Amino acid sequence: ELALPMVVKTDGRRESFNEDKLLRGLTRALSKRPVATARVDAAVRMIQRRIRERGEREIPARLIGELVMEALRDLDPVAYVRFASVYRRFEDVDAFSAEIARMKEGETPPGEGDGSARDG
Repeated sequence: ELALPMVVKTDGRRESFNEDKLLRGLTRALSKRPVATARVDAAVRMIQRRIRERGEREIPARLIGELVMEALRDLDPVAYVRFASVYRRFEDVDAFSAEIARMKEGETPPGEGDGSARDG
């Protein structure tokens, strides 16, 4: 099994990929939501697989965030909006409303349509 790449933070620091941190982020967003632990574990494995498939030695933290949002959108829409509100720093109700409207219409949110999260 290939090792996971180093994560490049937005400030340029590099750190080892941390599966526990990934799981904590998903679990926090999914708090009190009716999603089975097995589905969360499967999402973690899918995100790790997608990262490994890129075959890169380093990966931007932003890409991991986009992969998490993609997984949450499939797992639970409320958890997705929770995570997106923090990750994208929603500052008002209009930002929440716009994200929910995009989700209902099946649109790709800004930052996800560039292929970075889907290309392997």
